[in-house]
Amino acid sequence: MPKVAVVYYSMYGHVAKMSDAVVEGLKKNEGLEVTLFQIKETLPQEVLDKMYAPPKRENVPVVTPKDLEAFDGVLMGIPTRYGNMPAQWKTFIDATGQQWKAGAYHGKYVGIYTSTATQHGGQETTIMSTIPVLAALGMIYVPLGYANCYPELGNVTEVVGGSPYGAGTITNGDGSRQPSELELKIASVQGEQFGKTVLKAFRA
Repeated sequence: MPKVAVVYYSMYGHVAKMSDAVVEGLKKNEGLEVTLFQIKETLPQEVLDKMYAPPKRENVPVVTPKDLEAFDGVLMGIPTRYGNMPAQWKTFIDATGQQWKAGAYHGKYVGIYTSTATQHGGQETTIMSTIPVLAALGMIYVPLGYANCYPELGNVTEVVGGSPYGAGTITNGDGSRQPSELELKIASVQGEQFGKTVLKAFRA
């Protein structure tokens, strides 16, 4: 049975909620094993306390580079820091040297969903700047595209995150905005379609 890992980092819970929607979408596919992971926090607790960051989910295991060797696909929840991935994700990526050397991730399918504080805060650049890393690891990037969610991505009647590169949510500068129903729907669509892509490869 093909296995997909959903791996996220979330300081204030926005990307964690998006991850739940991604998992929900993946599970609409029969014959797919789905596991949720989170990226290890690198900031000291005293700093997190000063930033009013809530506790991490205790029921979601922290992923290691070795863990992902066992999966056929990975969906990455990568929040934005100045149009790029945060240090927590960078630390994880920098620890995959052994997997890179061995080609342990080569041929695995991968997709990305994200978040930004503002509408123009870099959702597309965060994903695009991560793709070279995935290429170095030999992973096959699967975009969200428009085919299954054009009405949602093309909605101009409300604020909505996401792009054909991947689902996204907009958090507001103070983190007060939670993922909307529309954004969660797009994340679920991404999960479902990513799962179909992985299954298609295994049934070919």
